[in-house]
Amino acid sequence: MSAQGVGAGWVRLAAIKGLPEIRPGDDLVAMLTAAIQAGNHPVAAGDVVVVTQKIVSKSEGALVALDSVTPSARAGEWARAWNKDPRVIELVLRESVRLVRMERGVIISETRHGLICANAGVDTSNVEPGWAALLPSDPDGSAQRLCEGLREAFGVPIGVVISDTFGRPWREGQINVAIGVAGLIPITDYRGGSDAYGQRLVSSAIAVADELAAAAELVMGKTDGVPAAIVGGIDLGAAGIGQGSARALLRRPEEDMFR
Repeated sequence: MSAQGVGAGWVRLAAIKGLPEIRPGDDLVAMLTAAIQAGNHPVAAGDVVVVTQKIVSKSEGALVALDSVTPSARAGEWARAWNKDPRVIELVLRESVRLVRMERGVIISETRHGLICANAGVDTSNVEPGWAALLPSDPDGSAQRLCEGLREAFGVPIGVVISDTFGRPWREGQINVAIGVAGLIPITDYRGGSDAYGQRLVSSAIAVADELAAAAELVMGKTDGVPAAIVGGIDLGAAGIGQGSARALLRRPEEDMFR
């Protein structure tokens, strides 16, 4: 993937500030458009708008009042053992299609989307007390709607990435990854090409959408109340402009050596 714009090899990151608290039914396209315009952010062809999963979930009403949740015996037992809220644990179990690991108070599971993450994406941060946010039912579909709306608003081909924060096996710390993609191919595949020494590349496939999500988090932050950013200077012609999907980032079970 190459970069262009301010200078060769430079990428521009801009936080989209000024978004109000997002509530179910809000027009996220209109709110993002207004915030981008108010911030005087230039929007050019090939730019990528990265938005957090949380505001997408809020706008789509993927919220659950914890008082409405009746914990199962299994959720209650786990919660008591690890000092957790049994209602949240129950939601995690409901949102999981496969429990990968339950140990030391941590639940790693597979969601119906095919994502393997902590707590099936159920989160009580950055929502009103007494509520939990779930992942969007169709993150790629959500990204596509945002992409179409923002392209119409600004009149240029841009991409959209919906990001969420994941932990990583064998690495400390978390990182933002793409769970929804529209307007760009999420992986730049170099396999079959050659490196600088003429050697054939057999395994190099770069997760561009994940890199965009991670880069955007640098200007959004986890506690700054900035849930969106623009990444500019990306040559989507090189990255692969088109109808990509975050599902391409999911490793197939038959190729997973740890399943």
